[in-house]
Amino acid sequence: MAQVEATTERIIAADADTVFDALADYKDVRGKVLTGHFSEYEVREGGDGEGTLVHWKLQAASKRVRDCLLEVSEPTDGQLVEKDRNSSMVTTWTVTPAGEGRSKAVVVTVWDGASGIGGFFERTFAPKGLGRIYDELLQNLATEVEK
Repeated sequence: MAQVEATTERIIAADADTVFDALADYKDVRGKVLTGHFSEYEVREGGDGEGTLVHWKLQAASKRVRDCLLEVSEPTDGQLVEKDRNSSMVTTWTVTPAGEGRSKAVVVTVWDGASGIGGFFERTFAPKGLGRIYDELLQNLATEVEK
């Protein structure tokens, strides 16, 4: 079983604290910036960074829907980690300064891929598809914090 990884990044015209606080705000902001690929969004515990438990369904492909129940932690400043209780999927959001009034947001998702021919196609196509989804999400986040 090979690990699959998808990475996306964006420079956002807002300071790193503002961007991080928006990402960590699962109560108000996160639901607004999710793309149409996400459904059944629900904050089950917490709602602000560390200790949050959030649920959603992610439809990355027409026939593939992941039911995600994510535990949120903040292992270091500027970093959120979402670990899915239902799978091996882990998403890490890192926000760092990128010059005056700008920040760099990076999202990396990793999971244990399937084996065989299905795994080959998953490793080949899933990172691109998930990358497009997170690129759109980061654009929505930029629009939200650059107001």
